[in-house]
Amino acid sequence: MLKNYLYLNVYFNDEEGVIAEPLNLTVSLRGTREVRDNCQLFRLTGLLDAFSEPTFRKVLGSKIDEGPKHIILDLSQIDFVDSSGLGALVQLAKQAQNAEGTLQIVTNARVTQTVKLVRLEKFLSLQTSVDAALENIK
Repeated sequence: MLKNYLYLNVYFNDEEGVIAEPLNLTVSLRGTREVRDNCQLFRLTGLLDAFSEPTFRKVLGSKIDEGPKHIILDLSQIDFVDSSGLGALVQLAKQAQNAEGTLQIVTNARVTQTVKLVRLEKFLSLQTSVDAALENIK
């Protein structure tokens, strides 16, 4: 049976033995960070737009610098991405590359459509699931 516990603002997942720390983002963008063997997994919900983009870029940029350098962004629960959000994703991909890491993005249909509209799907390495992204790192 899967159980998640909140203890001192840190989520523990019994099934995977993974600790997910909440991220201090905005009221319209929330998320958690899990550090795994060789990657960081960010699970985000809400809106990635002009309002949330500065905080998103600052918080995730500092976490990329902390390491590990391979990054998976799970945007499958994101409701909306605008041009500011796309710009932040491109900047994070470049930051990960400069740190000799990778950035992979797990998407939903809405996010995929927005990314494909500006032809960034290959550069941003879109994935259909977290498992597929984890396999690409191995």
